[in-house]
Amino acid sequence: MKTKPLIGLAAVALAAVAGWAVFVPQKTAPDAAAQTAPAEGAPIADVTLPARLSETASLGKTAFDAVCAACHGENAAGKQGFGPPLVHKIYEPSHHGDAAFQVAAAQGVRAHHWRFGNMPPQDGVTAGDVTAIIAYVRELQRANGIE
Repeated sequence: MKTKPLIGLAAVALAAVAGWAVFVPQKTAPDAAAQTAPAEGAPIADVTLPARLSETASLGKTAFDAVCAACHGENAAGKQGFGPPLVHKIYEPSHHGDAAFQVAAAQGVRAHHWRFGNMPPQDGVTAGDVTAIIAYVRELQRANGIE
């Protein structure tokens, strides 16, 4: 007959009735943050694509994919460990106007909203390329409620 588990259960019940504190060891779940940490290179934002891009934004997408997507991710969704999403309220026109994108591409920018490090200047990208990239990013932003 197995009496040890019953004796232990009886002791816990007696302690509870008597008001004694009882330590009952419990299994702890692994750190939830460690379980849900996104993989390096994973998109940071969920981006809804517009039904159609304007001609300028289509050119901008081509330029973006060639120059910007390596850090800012596909469809400007950002990329864990590389660069921030441009489809984000921080980059709405009233906070980061079009000129800010031009300056960032031409001169680089010191990190100030995110912890990805500084963005270097993008050699070989013309002001016209950046204008088209801005059109693409702004159309993505509007499709995602960022005006």
